[in-house]
Amino acid sequence: MDVERVRLRPWADSDFWLLGRLNSPEMTEHLGGPETEARIEARHRRYVGLEPGRMYRVESAGSGETVGSIGFWEREWRGEPVWEAGWGVLPEFQGRGLAALAARALVEEARAAGGHRYLHAFPSADHPASNSVCRKAGFTLLGEVEFEYPKGHWLTSNDWRLDLDEA
Repeated sequence: MDVERVRLRPWADSDFWLLGRLNSPEMTEHLGGPETEARIEARHRRYVGLEPGRMYRVESAGSGETVGSIGFWEREWRGEPVWEAGWGVLPEFQGRGLAALAARALVEEARAAGGHRYLHAFPSADHPASNSVCRKAGFTLLGEVEFEYPKGHWLTSNDWRLDLDEA
């Protein structure tokens, strides 16, 4: 059986188109819905210059096709600085395990970046695919939390945590 692999490519100016694809109603169903063009442009500027942390375009290592995005950034959670992770896989590439592969690669990037012990992910509690990605990437479920994303929109999320100090 040929196992598909992914590559993480640092986010670049030329990746703006991908945000448009990821902003569809289908892709933002668990995130409060599509954003305005102005918000997408602002997000792109943040992604290009993100520090600390980094956003990536995810490619299929076999075909070179762009399959989605993934990244990690700094946030304060429960009084301490942590890394937060987020991702999206384009509809035509979903169901192939690519998000879990990308998440495992991202764990190594966050580990190499240093600075924080924990990497968290906060998928909507009613989003089985993203919760499955967390499980497959080695995160531990801490429980449900109320989470604001995007700003002004509260949702019930699962708090998944991975200890970057553990090998």
